[in-house]
Amino acid sequence: MSFDAFLHWLNDTPFSIVMRESLWAEPVMETIHVLTLSLFLGFVVLLDLRLLDVSLRRKRVSEVFEQLNPGLFSGFAIMIVTGVLLFVADPVAFYSTLFFKLKMIMLGAAIVNVLLFNFTLGKRMMEWDHAPRTPFGVKLCGAASLLLWVSIVAAGRGIAYTLPPP
Repeated sequence: MSFDAFLHWLNDTPFSIVMRESLWAEPVMETIHVLTLSLFLGFVVLLDLRLLDVSLRRKRVSEVFEQLNPGLFSGFAIMIVTGVLLFVADPVAFYSTLFFKLKMIMLGAAIVNVLLFNFTLGKRMMEWDHAPRTPFGVKLCGAASLLLWVSIVAAGRGIAYTLPPP
């Protein structure tokens, strides 16, 4: 089965049809997605600004991580689930937009950025946690994260403006 055939099959599933045709299903998922995005993005901005030495400088990075990670991970999980449900509502239309493809590429890059940080610089956090400034590589990861997440949000808005009205 080709990817295009899979998208058309997914589009014709009962769940997809319900999501697309229900008066409430898609708007409720969209609302949860956007509210969770707002929560998640707030935590990301706080964390990244700390990595960049712009804010929360009196707190150790490890302390900021400890306080924000539960909200980050919960928000990300809910955001992914609601995003997938929104995609399933109209997979052919979503996949046909340039903004959706860009959003997915940047989402992948953001995940890679987090993994690279956690498996490299983050493993040595105790070495630089008490330093007056975070290392350059840490700042680079924070800046990349901010840029990627702002771009992901912008691409998400682009999807909304390129899809035909329901």
